[in-house]
Amino acid sequence: MSDRTASNDLGRVLPAFTAPLPRKMGSVNWRGMWELYLKEVRRFWKVVFQTVAAPVITSLMFLLVMVFAFGTGGNVHGYPFGDFLVPGLVIMTMIQNAFANTSSSILVSKVQGNIVDILMPPLSALELTIAWTLGGITRGLAVGVICAAVMAIFADLHVYNAGLIVFHAVAGCLLMSVIGIVAAVWAEKFDHMALVTNFIVTPLTFLSGTFYTIDRLPGWAQFIAHYNPFFYNIDGFRYGFLGQPAGNHVTGVIVMTVFSLVGLLATYAIIRSGYKLKA
Repeated sequence: MSDRTASNDLGRVLPAFTAPLPRKMGSVNWRGMWELYLKEVRRFWKVVFQTVAAPVITSLMFLLVMVFAFGTGGNVHGYPFGDFLVPGLVIMTMIQNAFANTSSSILVSKVQGNIVDILMPPLSALELTIAWTLGGITRGLAVGVICAAVMAIFADLHVYNAGLIVFHAVAGCLLMSVIGIVAAVWAEKFDHMALVTNFIVTPLTFLSGTFYTIDRLPGWAQFIAHYNPFFYNIDGFRYGFLGQPAGNHVTGVIVMTVFSLVGLLATYAIIRSGYKLKA
């Protein structure tokens, strides 16, 4: 039997092999963006006791210690101190975890050298920005919902305006998510990230009225607080529960909208430039 005859017989037995066609993605790589988002969610959910349970327990300890120290009585906006404290603790925990999710994900990838696995797929700078940001928002909201549910056992939750609660929860997590992305892109080691966390993120969140009303601060401190976007975030979130703002809640919505959009655009521009991401 000749080689030609054997080849023809084999061709009749085996199906013809056709190379797969490249997938058409269109103007937006929705599948790739969705998979990167799922990666971010799975990353923090695999260690849920560290990324979700631990922050909830920490916030609960803040609540119990503060209530034990100052008592459940008092008159803060007409509510017991514990009821006043819960919204501030919940939103503080949410935004800090949104920051932690994006900053740790990107920085760990840079330090380990596998950031290239994220940059090589056909994902645009906008798609990377959206997927990373949504991952941070998801972790922040998950922590916030669980935190509020646990704290409701020890204090009363009063819902005055659900729309403002949702808005400030999403806007605060969005803003801190993009700040985490920028910080991680800039940082080259964990010491740099600790610098941002300890000297920028923690002071801005702790000094924004989380544990107190700013009218108890001296005049100069109140002046500074009104230039802190997280004051409007925490105050607006608390207003959604209690209906008693320390500032103007309309101004708070405008401030958080502007800062969130500017932060998102700045993050997109940085990622698009390849700054400290591409050699």
